[in-house]
Amino acid sequence: MFSPQMSPAALGAGAHAYRTLQVETQITGGASPHRLIAMLYEGFFEALTMGRAAMRNRDIEAKNKHLAKAVRIVEEGLRASLNKVEGGRLARDLDELYGYVAIRVTRANLRNDEAGLDECAKLMQPLREAWDSIRAAVDA
Repeated sequence: MFSPQMSPAALGAGAHAYRTLQVETQITGGASPHRLIAMLYEGFFEALTMGRAAMRNRDIEAKNKHLAKAVRIVEEGLRASLNKVEGGRLARDLDELYGYVAIRVTRANLRNDEAGLDECAKLMQPLREAWDSIRAAVDA
């Protein structure tokens, strides 16, 4: 239960636990493949935002944690979900883009380069928007 005496760290831990439970519930509750990919995009942008905030606050541990999470989402989630055989050129192009984004986030992390994070967000945002735009067609 929320208490006004709770520290910001405790509140943050509680919020994280809630988000984790929410994600696990959606996955085990039968979220559609479309929704799962949407969740990966959401997680990527959240991790990027949190990593940028930690970078600005000079919190190296948090920066590394969040930006490593963004890279894992790209590599182990988005990139790994591509069907490069049946997906043809689109899947191959996305594979290359995701590979670039993973490397670029890693370099931005190492160099405290917010411009690198901006570039990755600009590359990924149109994909997120396109994915979200097909939701109605997929859910029908």
